[in-house]
Amino acid sequence: MKYKKLGNSDLMVSVLALGTWGLGGGSVWSDKDSTAAEAARLLDACKEQGINYIDTAPVYGTGASETLLGKALEGRRHDFILQTKCSLNWRGEGGNFHYSRDGYTVNNDTRGPAIRRDVEDALRRMGTDYLDSLIVHYVCKSFPVAETVDTLEALVREGKIRAYGLSNSQPADLEEYMSAPEKKQGVSLVQEFFSILSPFHGRDYFPVCQKHNVSFQTYGVLEEGFLTGPAFLEKTFAKTDIRSRIPWVQPEYHAGLRRVFAAWQPLCAAKGCSFAQLVEAWALTQYEQMSLLVGMRRPEHAAANAACLDIALTPEEIGFMEDAVREIQVPVLDK
Repeated sequence: MKYKKLGNSDLMVSVLALGTWGLGGGSVWSDKDSTAAEAARLLDACKEQGINYIDTAPVYGTGASETLLGKALEGRRHDFILQTKCSLNWRGEGGNFHYSRDGYTVNNDTRGPAIRRDVEDALRRMGTDYLDSLIVHYVCKSFPVAETVDTLEALVREGKIRAYGLSNSQPADLEEYMSAPEKKQGVSLVQEFFSILSPFHGRDYFPVCQKHNVSFQTYGVLEEGFLTGPAFLEKTFAKTDIRSRIPWVQPEYHAGLRRVFAAWQPLCAAKGCSFAQLVEAWALTQYEQMSLLVGMRRPEHAAANAACLDIALTPEEIGFMEDAVREIQVPVLDK
């Protein structure tokens, strides 16, 4: 495993991070509900591979992911860098409507009291007294950035969190957070969607991250499974499932994706890797302070994903991979 500092913080994190959206199950991930025992085995496998960085959020299964992780972390909390999020909650205490799902109404609220309540709820669910990293889940223009930053900085001083970051944001948001008068430590990372099929937002963000010494954490690099190979294209999903709401589930994209896999197959053979590992290796070439967040629900996924770190790609191979997907890339992909 390889490790890097998380932006301007003193946290040393594995380049590969465990994403736990899928652990939350529910209608968004309709094919599997995880148990605490399965979550514990997943953490066992991550530790074996040297993966020390875990990402979750309160709304992943409306508390289910955090609760499962809390049980799985019993007795080994200090083995992992634990990251969760704030701003999205279903307490009915105000904020902007975000969505309704599985009988809950979720609002987005970046005001100070809401952030503090989010943190206390997360600490309780996960059975810990501090968070290593806290991410503003959806940057919101309705409430003062100064209040949000002041609260985050206060939580750092109080020892409740060690670092903080932004997600589902724009480069201008990072600039605003980093120029807030209340800023002392500042943003350590941004967590944004980025894939070879839709790389444009990330590439716009990289220079601003570099300017402020901020890590960029990708999610969606495997396009929820659609870049793992042609067999995935045969799957069907419930209408509520996240995988039914992205372009690649539509038959009109399948021919293009199959052409991509056919083009990449010789490169996979030469590297001795899977399509997924090839795509992950590509992502790691895109930014020096890249953190690769990959959703995993089964122990065997840890070793399979960690193998991407052993793949070296030349500039020519990177260009070849990008040329193969150019005709089917999409500029914006909001899940």
